[in-house]
Amino acid sequence: MSETSWHTVTIRVPFANTKHATIAMQAIDVDPELQRDAVKRTLTVDGNDLVASFATSTVRLARLTTNGFLENVDLVARTIGEFGEDSERK
Repeated sequence: MSETSWHTVTIRVPFANTKHATIAMQAIDVDPELQRDAVKRTLTVDGNDLVASFATSTVRLARLTTNGFLENVDLVARTIGEFGEDSERK
């Protein structure tokens, strides 16, 4: 499949600081995509933002990959909120 026929999605997720964005990236990056030949994922940290870019072979995979990523971000963000260094001040 040529690169021009891939569907791309880029998501920027803001965090409180760079450390939290990096923790989120490291936690999510350990799980590979299930369909490596059909989904290409790139995770980076830009300032306080976690930036995820996906290239998928179908629109359906773009939706599924995006949903799965956002579920993981939600879990990581809630975990950081509950157990992160700021939780000791509560």
